[in-house]
Amino acid sequence: MPILSKNKKVLFDYEILEKFEAGIVLTGAEVKSAKQGQINLKGSYITFLNNEPFLANARISPYKAATKTQKDYDPQQKRKILLRKKEILRLKGKLETKGLTITPISVYTKNNLIKIEICLVKGKKKYEKREAIKKRDLDRKIREKMKSFR
Repeated sequence: MPILSKNKKVLFDYEILEKFEAGIVLTGAEVKSAKQGQINLKGSYITFLNNEPFLANARISPYKAATKTQKDYDPQQKRKILLRKKEILRLKGKLETKGLTITPISVYTKNNLIKIEICLVKGKKKYEKREAIKKRDLDRKIREKMKSFR
């Protein structure tokens, strides 16, 4: 399961409540570009249009070999997300709660298909982010001390 792209900022800015694995609708050139790692999830999110989930603000760079056929290609266009109906209804209901959003964590390949891991998240406060930084620094210092005792 090679990871093609990861959104590390989500883990820092948000508290993850639930994770889902979903498919994503891409054109052939987008698939080739994504498999080369030319996908960026920074600032992307999931939105609903006509009760269908779409990935917004994700950038898939144009595939170099197909630039002649993709003259009017928009790298940040909305792309449809494939989920089960039950999951769509559940996520849509959860989104109505104030402070919750859906963001992608990673894009990866699974059995030659491109999958996207999305999660229902709640924003962290500034002091919670500071605590996370302090905890990470403390853990790193502890690991360094443990190495020196070996």
